Amino acid sequence: MDLPFDGAISRYYAEEAPKALRKAIEEADKDDILTKSYPYREEMKKKDYEAHLEALQIQLVRMQSDLKAQGRRLVVVFEGRDAAGKGGTIGAVRMNLNPRVCTVAALAKPSDREAAQWYFQRYVDWLPAKGEMVLFDRSWYNRAMIEHVFGFCTPEQREAFFRQLPEFEHMLVDEGIVLLKIWLEVGRAEQLKRFLDREKDPLKQWKLSPIDIQGLSKWEEYSAAIDETMARSHFDFAPWTVILSDDKKRARIAAIQTILGAMDYAGKDMAVIGTPDRAICAGPDLRQGRM
Repeated sequence: MDLPFDGAISRYYAEEAPKALRKAIEEADKDDILTKSYPYREEMKKKDYEAHLEALQIQLVRMQSDLKAQGRRLVVVFEGRDAAGKGGTIGAVRMNLNPRVCTVAALAKPSDREAAQWYFQRYVDWLPAKGEMVLFDRSWYNRAMIEHVFGFCTPEQREAFFRQLPEFEHMLVDEGIVLLKIWLEVGRAEQLKRFLDREKDPLKQWKLSPIDIQGLSKWEEYSAAIDETMARSHFDFAPWTVILSDDKKRARIAAIQTILGAMDYAGKDMAVIGTPDRAICAGPDLRQGRM
């Protein structure tokens, strides 16, 4: 079977990956959690996950119905490391929602014209009207992290982003938009394992990109950029929620609970929603010491 990018991920695993990562992947059983600092050693049981998810789906439908009826607006920013589970989490959120009301914004590389605009401009075009919600699969935070790590923006452009960011997000909140920022954090061994799985699976190979390949050796650079971004953008009016996503099931449950908990709506049942597991869902400090 032909592998994407000439098997670059397998080659990195065999020739360049730190020995500790290879050992963790080689010795793990199917449901083992590879990140030692993760608070659970095995993934959530499928039966428990599906039961809780079904109950949360009903709450999401109620929330969307009330949001539309009341003319409210919701923006959820999903950020995270490559292969952290953003797409799957977004899919779990919108599984039973009306796509006319719930939009996913996954913007491609800027066109020449977009690159010549005010940086935030193309994201403004995707903001919700009354009664709508938008889920950003990556967002304006590209400039703070990906563009910075790969040299796609200048230091001056990045500093301009950080200067304008508080006012930009404050304007959204002041306009009445509920703004949630969710960061999905995955350990390095788990990330590499997911990349290897994608490389071998013809149905998932499309998820891989040149940036994924180039980023394999940039874990430390990404970590530094993430730490700085969190420190400079964890606002009282727009805080970050960090979710450890080494177990995708637990991460999806926590993300949906975070969204539902932030919204007031008719039929809201906190007994059903529950409280996000604080061992895997909290503020930016949760990232400290992760590998």
